[in-house]
Amino acid sequence: MSTISDNILRVRERIASAASRAGRDPRGITVVAVTKSVDVERIREALAAGIQDLGENYYQEVREKMPLVPGPVRWHFIGHLQSNKAKHVIGRFALIQSVDSLALAKELSRRAEAAGCRQEVLIEVKLDPAATKQGVQPAAALDLASHADSLGGLVVRGFMGMAPVLDDPEQARPYFASLRRLFQELPPANRHILSMGMTADFEAAILEGANLVRIGTAIFGPRPPELPH
Repeated sequence: MSTISDNILRVRERIASAASRAGRDPRGITVVAVTKSVDVERIREALAAGIQDLGENYYQEVREKMPLVPGPVRWHFIGHLQSNKAKHVIGRFALIQSVDSLALAKELSRRAEAAGCRQEVLIEVKLDPAATKQGVQPAAALDLASHADSLGGLVVRGFMGMAPVLDDPEQARPYFASLRRLFQELPPANRHILSMGMTADFEAAILEGANLVRIGTAIFGPRPPELPH
């Protein structure tokens, strides 16, 4: 049975191979280990194996884990966030990757200013027109990034996107390429992080320019069925 450290080694080897194909330095690609439904003991194993960034989808889950996970660690919020939950995430996450509306951006900024901080965020862009998942439409993404970055409590660092689930990961490349082109239109001050790619398609994402990948199953193994949150 593979250990988490073995899994991380294989993930890094696959990242290095994809980066080599793209003529890129793998050291410029951040791995966020997605810890949704993962117990604290296995999270500690991942940290011991060199993981420094952890991603969570639900604040209710992560608030129980945070005090039990040894630092230093950078927490990323990667799930859908409602405006009425903004107060729970400000100042607790190094990066909120799922800002997809001006209303949410304004509430996050208001909470950040009240807390005396500036919260780093990504704008989540909808890559699949048929998807019901959250995300701003590509045509509105640059405007949202500009408005969000002008708010006193936020710093926009780039874009996040999810390709549809496809039988062949190579088929995801056009979706990732479209987000890369949009990313390149951001002002240099906001053009730092392009978060694309998960277990099924992170190599395709790297080939199209991702410098942050969000990986759960390839590190921690299959998850149990989700419970309601």
